[in-house]
Amino acid sequence: MTIRFCVACGGSVSHRQPPGDDHERAVCDACGHIHYINPKVVVGAVCAHGDRILLCRRAIEPRRGFWTIPAGFMEVGETPEEGAIREAVEEAGAVIRIEGLLAVYSIKRIDQVQLLYAASLLRPEVEAGFETAEVALVRWSEIPWHDLAFPTVDWVLREACARGLADPPRVPELVDLASGPRR
Repeated sequence: MTIRFCVACGGSVSHRQPPGDDHERAVCDACGHIHYINPKVVVGAVCAHGDRILLCRRAIEPRRGFWTIPAGFMEVGETPEEGAIREAVEEAGAVIRIEGLLAVYSIKRIDQVQLLYAASLLRPEVEAGFETAEVALVRWSEIPWHDLAFPTVDWVLREACARGLADPPRVPELVDLASGPRR
């Protein structure tokens, strides 16, 4: 991402290392405002109801048509937990209670930090939101492992299983030892 104009005053910026900093930044030539570009925070939840997990089939790119958990970018003015709850409502009409932090993933190549929670689905009635083509409450044996949208969805579902979320089977039954982990 290249910043060309200052967000504070609209002036032009130069890309240079400010005094005392160790990175090149966009610095306003007029007012001196330093523009920081930081990773995006993604929040989401593995939502369990009895022996089932909530999955959402994506209706948007990237990875349209593939399955994921309710997740998305955190908004300004909300906590990560509030963001995960909001995403569950937006993507699946799901009413959830956050039970605890399940995993934190730092994805350097796409500048994301993902905070993914374990959650209880408080009622089984769910419906696809604007960004979702279809929602499903599935048992562990029904998870479409080869049709998951992102590696982190695979990783967090396996972590949830290992921790006993939603009465899962033993973890070795989920792992295809011949082909190894999905990339």
